[in-house]
Amino acid sequence: MEAKGARRAIFLDRDGTLNEDRGYVHRPEDWGWLPGVPEALARFRAAGWRLVVVSNQSGIARGYFSADDLARLERWADAELRPLNAAPDAWYHCPHLPEITGPCLCRKPMPGLIFQACEDLGIEPGASWMLGDRERDVAAGLAAGCRAGLLRADPDDAEARATRAAFPGTPVWPGLAAACDAILRKN
Repeated sequence: MEAKGARRAIFLDRDGTLNEDRGYVHRPEDWGWLPGVPEALARFRAAGWRLVVVSNQSGIARGYFSADDLARLERWADAELRPLNAAPDAWYHCPHLPEITGPCLCRKPMPGLIFQACEDLGIEPGASWMLGDRERDVAAGLAAGCRAGLLRADPDDAEARATRAAFPGTPVWPGLAAACDAILRKN
């Protein structure tokens, strides 16, 4: 149950959740929205949910692109979503890769990005959801105190089976549109 006055959010992984995971996407021309994503974001927003992207972006540590490149991509995505009132409230990313930069608390499955967003934006984790396409997304969400769901086109693939084994009861939806339908029916 959401506490009175609590701010709830949908925390979202990026690659494989919002856009096609084409490997180290950092330019608009390489971005491809997954089906139904802009509309699902607009529906969440219309229902009063904040939208926050939390993403591992090790391409920065690897030297494939810069933080400025990533910021330009995020501004582009915001501009694409703004006409639908679906732009995220904030984008958070972990630029680290442990074997290059050493360990950190922000790389999922650690919950640091979610904790930071909750602090910055006044979000109540217990009233929120973390949605992503990997077990690490679910782990980060649950560690932060959120509810979590996995987005997999094939609900019986190896990632889905491993996630359900590690976190029994985790819902698995075929994409963000289906997760939106289910979450909005319950909330």
